[in-house]
Amino acid sequence: MGSALTFLFRFRLPGEAQPAQQGVLFFRWDGMAVLALATVAAFAGSRRLERRPLSGLFLVLLASAGASTTLSVAEIPLLQFVAADVAVYVIAASRPRRTGLAALSLALGTLAGYLLTRLAFGWVVGTSAELTVALTAVVAWLLGDAAHQSRRHAEQLRAHAAEQAVTAERLRIARELHDMVAHSIGIIALQSGAARRVIGTQPERARGALGEIETASRETLSGLRRMLGALRTPEPGKAAEAAPLDPGLGLADVDRLAKTTTAAGVRVDVRWLGELRPIPPEIDVSAYRIIQEAVTNVVRHAGTRSCRVTVDSRDDALAIEILDGGPGREEGAGAGRNAAGDGGTGYGLLGMRERVGLLHGEFTAHPRPEGGFRVAARLPVPAGVR
Repeated sequence: MGSALTFLFRFRLPGEAQPAQQGVLFFRWDGMAVLALATVAAFAGSRRLERRPLSGLFLVLLASAGASTTLSVAEIPLLQFVAADVAVYVIAASRPRRTGLAALSLALGTLAGYLLTRLAFGWVVGTSAELTVALTAVVAWLLGDAAHQSRRHAEQLRAHAAEQAVTAERLRIARELHDMVAHSIGIIALQSGAARRVIGTQPERARGALGEIETASRETLSGLRRMLGALRTPEPGKAAEAAPLDPGLGLADVDRLAKTTTAAGVRVDVRWLGELRPIPPEIDVSAYRIIQEAVTNVVRHAGTRSCRVTVDSRDDALAIEILDGGPGREEGAGAGRNAAGDGGTGYGLLGMRERVGLLHGEFTAHPRPEGGFRVAARLPVPAGVR
């Protein structure tokens, strides 16, 4: 395009007294030959920019300087340097900064070399005009470098988002494993202890306890198989978004959970306040898991024979409360306090807090002044599903 405009400017256009630019060699055969060679070099350099950017830029710059020699000008005109500016931008935007700086240095060095060559022959030089051309090269590099940095930042953000997604998925899997296995093992421990104590005197009761152990074990194995099946899918991220790892568990299963725990020796009284309306699956599963984990901690650490679960859905949020009056066991005090909110090394409280936090809810767990512990969670329900 620059060569075409330069060629056009050599003619007197309508309304002009004389051509905008004149050149002694422009219409001679040697001048036309140099211009043709410069055009070929420019096209060849443009094709090499993607594979060998610096050598491609060198050919483009050589074309700019060669074409300028036939124009009878004191500097490389801007029209002849436009292609070089574009090449500098492309290199700066697509290559490391060091390569971009090398391209800028090569472009500025060509401009300086052209002026120095003319000075060596005692010819006039257009220093001011050449400084303007040099400024366009610097601007092209700045724009290309800014585009390169912006793309790198976007890639870093995508990589960070992917890393966070992997971490969140690992935490979710860990919570599901903990909630699923911990409760079942707690029930199995209670039932096996009861069976051991009465197997000699009350064989029917021992047989019932062994049946409960078998049922809990099979349910746990089934849940683990579903979880492993989700993890083995070709696209685990999409599978995780499509459904929870243990689908089907929700508030509708709370009564069955209470029945199983009661059969194991700890009575669970469930109170339903308000009408339980349809809620999003993630809230339904999280609410059940919070209740399950709190009840498991009562079974394992509270040292009591009963607890109360309250599910309140009367307002724009789902409120859950688990109360027990147990004194806590010395050997389980650390874990029991962790479930209630004070220190400890278990993961029950952490998992419950994470679930509530992901749903932008409120969570509290602390000892009760009158004895025992209180675990409460409030999960906001979107207005569109109420």
